[in-house]
Amino acid sequence: MNQEIIDIPYSQLKPYSILVTGATGFIGSRLISKLSSSGFTVKGMSRKKLEDIPNVKYVQADVFDVEQLEEAMSGTEVVYYLLHSMEGDKGHWREFASRERIQAQNFLKAATKANVKRIIYLGGLVNDSLELSPHMQSRKDVGEILASGNIPVTQLRASLIIGSQGGSYAMLRYLVERLRIMVTPSWVKSLAQPIAVDDVIEYLVGCMTHPQTSGKIYEIGGPDIMTYEELMRVYSAYLNKNLFVIQIPFLTTRLSSYWVDLITPVKASLARPLIDSLVHDTIVHENSITDIIPLRLKSVRESIDIATKEMRDSPPVINRREEKTGFKINQKLLLGSLIAMSIIGTTYYWLDDRPDVYSTVWLAAGTMWYIGIISGIIFVKSKTRLGFIISGILSWITLAFWSFDNFYVIFDTSIIASHPNDVITIRNFIGIFVTVIAIISSHNTFHKVIDYQYKGKPI
Repeated sequence: MNQEIIDIPYSQLKPYSILVTGATGFIGSRLISKLSSSGFTVKGMSRKKLEDIPNVKYVQADVFDVEQLEEAMSGTEVVYYLLHSMEGDKGHWREFASRERIQAQNFLKAATKANVKRIIYLGGLVNDSLELSPHMQSRKDVGEILASGNIPVTQLRASLIIGSQGGSYAMLRYLVERLRIMVTPSWVKSLAQPIAVDDVIEYLVGCMTHPQTSGKIYEIGGPDIMTYEELMRVYSAYLNKNLFVIQIPFLTTRLSSYWVDLITPVKASLARPLIDSLVHDTIVHENSITDIIPLRLKSVRESIDIATKEMRDSPPVINRREEKTGFKINQKLLLGSLIAMSIIGTTYYWLDDRPDVYSTVWLAAGTMWYIGIISGIIFVKSKTRLGFIISGILSWITLAFWSFDNFYVIFDTSIIASHPNDVITIRNFIGIFVTVIAIISSHNTFHKVIDYQYKGKPI
């Protein structure tokens, strides 16, 4: 008798009886769009106040307020739990696991009071036999907390999700697009089973429309199993680029997250849990969901192609503030000033008559300086924060050096070496002017790129 009831396909008997949390997020916004276009009426929950649209009613609630949650869930039967606390500043990131536990406990309490019939939760693909990273352990704990009550919970555990505006895709895209030579830690050899975001959405909807999934845990992944290095190479081949990978075993996840933060628009607070999830293999060992919800799963290359075209055709909307000088102008000024600095620097070896410039220390310092200049030009051209940092630091050092070289003009004494001749003195003043331009433009570009770049948004 019960089995017959369970196997009856779901039909929405009351309007707005489906609630999707994280309504403006990567997964939540897509799920709401899919459900509403399929004829369901949906409530979307967000911390922001949003205007209703056809078939979608938005409710405002803070997950840390049980009363607000209970009110938001009033009249709902099926609730999608798509919340996390990964983003934010360093302080928030350090306590994200405790925040996620509190969120899940509050959510379960409110759902129980509101007489919710089902919870569908999207978590991460974990290997229970291994010591999990803090991020993956938290994802697992949230599922267990939600399932600890009397409400049946369907848990979907996904591997790496590829889709425009997703953190994983943004990290992949920018690393490959901006770096031809990749210095990587050992986790790039871990296996993953990337899945297209559209396929994840199909599984989420399918779990609701197939009530026999209630109370079960399912692993989901795409048709391809590959390492993260292979994933980067697939994307590199998609762009018709060559990619050289150098592996450094001692590069930790924390250092990796800072590197990603400097190279891509993905903040370290989000990059670190994403990288943590790649430390261990995340592949599907039990795929019974394919018998219940049969899909033609998209390959990695298909997923990348869809995400890239979607990002190109529908980039995220960003409120840009008015400014006197734009990013591109400052970027060109910075590139021009770096090139000018490198040319000015060469004059030490054909206009300077001091023997000091050929000493071992000067030659070594000059070599390092030129390496810095070249690195700065490469990374600035790629629009990375690392490039603006390198350029800013190098410009300040150069400004100090050329100023000290002309120290004798005012104080009649030399600090760096003997007095330069008149030509080099004039050259130093010209160089000081150029480095000031470089300092100002590097400062401007660094802050503008933080303000405007957002998960794949080009400048």
